[in-house]
Amino acid sequence: MLTQEQLTMMAENVARIRENMAAAAREAGRDPADILLCAACKTRTVEEVIASAALPIDLFGENHVQELCANFDAGAYCGKPSHFIGHLQTNKIKKVLGRASLIQSVGSEHLLTAIEKEAAKAGIVQNVLLEVNIGGEESKSGVSPEALWPLLDAAAAQEHIRVKGLMAIPPVNDDDAQNRRYLAAVHDLFVKAGERGYSNVEMQTLSMGMSGDYENAIREGATLVRIGTAIYGERDY
Repeated sequence: MLTQEQLTMMAENVARIRENMAAAAREAGRDPADILLCAACKTRTVEEVIASAALPIDLFGENHVQELCANFDAGAYCGKPSHFIGHLQTNKIKKVLGRASLIQSVGSEHLLTAIEKEAAKAGIVQNVLLEVNIGGEESKSGVSPEALWPLLDAAAAQEHIRVKGLMAIPPVNDDDAQNRRYLAAVHDLFVKAGERGYSNVEMQTLSMGMSGDYENAIREGATLVRIGTAIYGERDY
């Protein structure tokens, strides 16, 4: 059972995050209502997810297929949307379709083709974000900024996929200015991708910013921030 103290902490955390999000939006001359709060609930219990669903969180992001299935099937999101935000293996796509309204982490043509194939079999159209590895880090998935264009071309040619925007995880950086440069570079790609005028590509969602840099991400144009630790506390592995 979650204690009253844990519930209070979570509610206070979300209220504080919402205030910070609104302040960053206003600072950038944006409407706070245009930015979604995604709770990244990796390793959290079904009970924690259900409790957080009662708070002003817009949607949930899952990194692991197993946890997405468990939480979705238990009704833990309480009717709020669930997105898949982690590294997706092609043999697990089937389980994600129908459970994730958006797959945020499509970072290769191999994965794109596999999603198209499974979505066609299921008779659905799957919404996705293309993942950009803006810092060129070997430890992270996603395409380089240059490789985004062929991936976008390939995605636009698929019948059962709709591209809704971009996702990125900039390098962890203590240098505020450098962090903002990475975020601004992703926003620039987002704008350019929207200008390409594909009929089945709508650049609506720019998913970037986590517990450590979500305010900067909003200042640089994010429409969705993915926050875990700042909502739920440190992860207990």
